[in-house]
Amino acid sequence: MKALTPTGRADATVAFAEVEQPRPGPGEALVKVEAFAVNRGETFQLETPRPGWRPGKDIAGLVVQAAADGSGPAVCRRVVGHPPAGGWAEYVCVPTGSLAEIPDGLDAVRAAALPLAGLTALRLLRTAGALAGRRVLLTGASGGVGHYVTELASAAGAELTAVTASAERGRRLVELGAAEVVHEVGAARGPYDLVLESTGGADLPSALARLARRGTLIWFGQASRTPVTLDFFDFFAGPESATLRHFHYADSDVADGEDLATLVRLVGEGRLTPELGRIAPWAQTAAVLTDLRERRIRGKAVLTLS
Repeated sequence: MKALTPTGRADATVAFAEVEQPRPGPGEALVKVEAFAVNRGETFQLETPRPGWRPGKDIAGLVVQAAADGSGPAVCRRVVGHPPAGGWAEYVCVPTGSLAEIPDGLDAVRAAALPLAGLTALRLLRTAGALAGRRVLLTGASGGVGHYVTELASAAGAELTAVTASAERGRRLVELGAAEVVHEVGAARGPYDLVLESTGGADLPSALARLARRGTLIWFGQASRTPVTLDFFDFFAGPESATLRHFHYADSDVADGEDLATLVRLVGEGRLTPELGRIAPWAQTAAVLTDLRERRIRGKAVLTLS
């Protein structure tokens, strides 16, 4: 089969290769991929790829071989999946616990935009707890996670301030329910009951300073790729006795498939909107990755195999 494989080059980070079609294990289904989405974390991994690794964690397609152990969707079921890797290919094996069926009303392109960003947003807000009436600050709100968090948190009753450098993205976040949009953390007024921080670097301590006494900061990313420096005594300037919590979306007691089914249901009910920045045939993947690296694409990039 054809698959996109890492090249280790900066100018074109992936290239097509002929690889052996994967053979599913007892608890895996073989899925014929119709569309896959690109995550920023994968673009970072492509800079120094591990030997044997192939990208692809967000896919949608058709089950062509059901799991041998009888679990998961049957043959010919349309699914959205979150494999550990290898989804930028014609076929991929996906653990059945990481699959959810999709209805006819949800196309593969929008479904493929759901897994990593949607799972992160859903689990992040589950970790945060009740949101009604709470003031929330969300940094790094321009991406897929930010859009999903804004829509879900606002619908749950939060008064959310979104931080984005893009005026265009800011207008969309207001449409999704953000009470306020600022273009840098320093412009956020606070104090906030909850901070959801994804950029790291200088933004995290700046966001922490806007946290209310005994508030909570959940640190779920470091998009700036810059380490954070914190001063113990800064907590006494406002966020006294605050909680600083690390979050990783994969550390969940709920199976991926169950949460994917929830995301699919929310989309079907009109309560969650996949934000698509670019839809292109997979032959253009290398060019799309270049545009993502240079920030010319806002929103999810989805590649189609049809």
